[in-house]
Amino acid sequence: MKKIIAMLMLTASFMFAAVNLQTASKEELMSIKGIGEKKAAQIIKYRKTNKIKSAEDLKNIKGFGDGIVDNVKKNKKSSSATKSAKSTKKTAEKKVKKTEKKAKATKEKSSKKLKEKKSTAKKTAEKKTKSTKSKKEELLKTKK
Repeated sequence: MKKIIAMLMLTASFMFAAVNLQTASKEELMSIKGIGEKKAAQIIKYRKTNKIKSAEDLKNIKGFGDGIVDNVKKNKKSSSATKSAKSTKKTAEKKVKKTEKKAKATKEKSSKKLKEKKSTAKKTAEKKTKSTKSKKEELLKTKK
């Protein structure tokens, strides 16, 4: 349950957090409305030789105007980014459920194996006890 809550918080923070233009990955940049694969690549190329201090610095890159800069400032996400975040959340929830299911199955399997080992050990002990008793009886018979 704690894992699910952590994943939900992580997903929510991804959806609402402002993108750091200087360090953002290509996917993070593409989550901003108006920035696709090519514009994200342009930003990454630009920041290799220039430091991006604010969204206004994007205007120095060809093809970046007030609209995109405003989207960055307002942290407007593209609809695909929202869908992607929802998809990530669902995937994370599925993985958590699958992991919990595996853990439960492993626990049950281990419990079953332990019971089998105890049963086998008990049977072995009983056999040894019977064997020892029969040997003692034979010795007593031979001594008489």
